[in-house]
Amino acid sequence: MMTGCSGNVARMDDDTLLEVLHATATAIAGALGDLDDWGLAGTVDGQYRHDLAADAAGLAVLADAGVGVLSEESGTQGLERDIVVVIDPVDGSTNASHGIPWFATSLCAVDADGPRVALVVNQASGVRFEAVRGGGARKDGVAIAPSGCGRLEDAIVAFSGYPDHHFGWNQYRCLGSAALDLCAVADGVLDGYAVVGGSQLGSWDYLGGMLICTEAGAVLAEASGKDLVTLSHTERREPFAAATPALLEAFLAAAAL
Repeated sequence: MMTGCSGNVARMDDDTLLEVLHATATAIAGALGDLDDWGLAGTVDGQYRHDLAADAAGLAVLADAGVGVLSEESGTQGLERDIVVVIDPVDGSTNASHGIPWFATSLCAVDADGPRVALVVNQASGVRFEAVRGGGARKDGVAIAPSGCGRLEDAIVAFSGYPDHHFGWNQYRCLGSAALDLCAVADGVLDGYAVVGGSQLGSWDYLGGMLICTEAGAVLAEASGKDLVTLSHTERREPFAAATPALLEAFLAAAAL
């Protein structure tokens, strides 16, 4: 996926990399805490002042770490480096602008083998979800696991977008932050999550939550079978996540009807 060498970055261990992600999220929390105006920035469509402030704070930390970056707000730099951090400084920007406490900083460090270390921080509550490839997933330091739900008719699911028909779920929610919705699946709060109705996500929206899900024991797929790991700023995906393989299969099949 990536080639090249970036010196000490290539030798950065998982713990150090996780520390970098935590420092980035903490810097963003500080920038958001200093912000008076959470309105639209007047730059690109749908971009808020808190998006820009959070991006600047986060990029400063990542630049010091020497990693490449793919950011929703400012694009790409250093994609040839051995480690690229995919960042959504504020996932759920509209929620944040309206004071809805469901918005997050999502970070995922990607290497040649795919997602390696992830951190998703609810910037309204301070709750932190993290995962290391092969090392499980945690919420505020405590191991998490999905619900184990295997039947769509029993499932509480969340959506990005509006489904064009009823899939047969028990109940549904539309919460507004893909990263936190995926963490809720990892933590057993939700049974499933899907991007539907023509909605599509950039990798910054879901890669952090995806690694946290898979390390917790949940499963994911892309609606049309595409690879979910991409470092393109323009490509979009439609991820589905579920607590179990049986639920994921039923979820995808029902959505395709």
